[in-house]
Order: sequence, then C-alpha cells, then structure tokens
Amino acid sequence: MTDGRRVYLDKQSPAAYRALVHTADAVRATAAEAGLDRILVELVNLRVSQINGCAYCLDVHTRAALRAGETTRRLGVLPAWRDTELFTARERAALALAEATTDPADRLAQDRAYGAARAVLDDEEISAVIWVAIAINAFNRVSILSRHPVRDAAPATAPAPATAAPTSAATDPTSASAALPVDATA
Repeated sequence: MTDGRRVYLDKQSPAAYRALVHTADAVRATAAEAGLDRILVELVNLRVSQINGCAYCLDVHTRAALRAGETTRRLGVLPAWRDTELFTARERAALALAEATTDPADRLAQDRAYGAARAVLDDEEISAVIWVAIAINAFNRVSILSRHPVRDAAPATAPAPATAAPTSAATDPTSASAALPVDATA
C-alpha cells in the first residue's frame, strides 16, 4: 500500500531533468531545421501523450496546438486520425511514425510507418519526427511517474497567491501550477 505521494522526478533530480530539457531544445531545433511546422509537431506530441495517457502533457500540448492555429475539430478526432480525411499525407505519416516510436515492439507497424513516411517525408523530416516522438515519450514518463497534476487555471482577474512558486525556463508560466515543469517539447 502506498500513501499516494510521488517523487517529482524533475525536482528530485534537477540535473537529469535539465539534460532532458536540453535534449528537447535540440529536438525542437532539429524539427524546425527539417521544416516541420508547429502544428505537425504538436500533433505528434498530442498523439504520443494520448497513447501514454499523460494528462499533464495533453494539457500542455493541447494549449500549444491551439496557440499554433490547430482546430478543436481535428484535436477532437486525433485518436481516430486514420478514420478521417482531416489530416494531410505528411501529418498521417508523422502520426504513424509517432505511434511506431511509442510502441517499438510492433515491428510490422514500424515497417508500415516507414513505408508511408518515405512517400511524403525526406530523411531529415523522418528523423525529426522520430526525435519529437522520443522526446515527448520521455516527458510523458517523467510526468506520469511524478503524477504531475493538471489544475484548473485561476481566473485571470484573481491575484497570484502569495505562496506561488517562482517561474523559470523549466516551468510552465501559463500553468496554474508554475512549480511544475514545462514540457520542453512545447
């Protein structure tokens, strides 16, 4: 039996977490250099987070996708992306690669994903999509195992509580729980 308390891995091992954030920074740069647009990156982040069941990352990346111009309609059907015509061939290829990266034991799915990706993405883009999926998988695990909460945002007119934690580059300033990590793939 457990008392339900979890170690916030990012706080307990800040050097390791900073290394993960630096990796995510490099992945973000790689995606930009490969020409992946922000919406495609956020779709990958969201699909992986859906598969892993990471509420914290789903919250962060839903907001990021909306800021990037994604529609609520496409976000709503993302779990069933294969059954819609709402996603481009590039997005579909990236989503298949993201799923194959998240479940690497399914070699047949990997082969199909690579085949589809080769038709619409170049090597640089394929590599960048896979790195985005690897990075968000790592952040999902940190948040899931730490049980980072998703809290309702305070009303915009409410003053910040006197006990609010200071924000930094490694925290989400848009979150009601500023002491928690930002998902650096955002």
